[in-house]
Amino acid sequence: MQFYYGDMMPLRILDEAEFWKRQETEHTVVIRQIAPGLELQYIEALRKWEESFAETEGKVVKYVETVVRSGPNIPPQTHQEIMQLIHFSQNQSQQFVMLLNQLLTNSKAIADNQIAITVINHIRRESEYYIGIVHSLFDRY
Repeated sequence: MQFYYGDMMPLRILDEAEFWKRQETEHTVVIRQIAPGLELQYIEALRKWEESFAETEGKVVKYVETVVRSGPNIPPQTHQEIMQLIHFSQNQSQQFVMLLNQLLTNSKAIADNQIAITVINHIRRESEYYIGIVHSLFDRY
């Protein structure tokens, strides 16, 4: 993510979060589809993550609308709320990565499926990428 957006930086941050939460929502579906025989505990966990990511994405969209209406003068309270939401979304992605690691380590259905292993590793790297974006954001912003 580039850091030259000036007054529009909160909108750029929200755009990034919206994109990655949608991706992570879709990733939960992909994992369930590529892993026949996936253990019920992981199917249920992935469904919960799907709902959680969609809920976070919805919150992000509401803040996008708020920022667009506010223009360059975002109230400090709204700015703080946005930063808290972004921090939450980062933690959410970190916890999702932990679930992906559990799948790779503990799921027999995944262990026996080379395609699933490859896809889950790819999904994990994408979530880690988003975590890195947010980390660099907090270092600069």
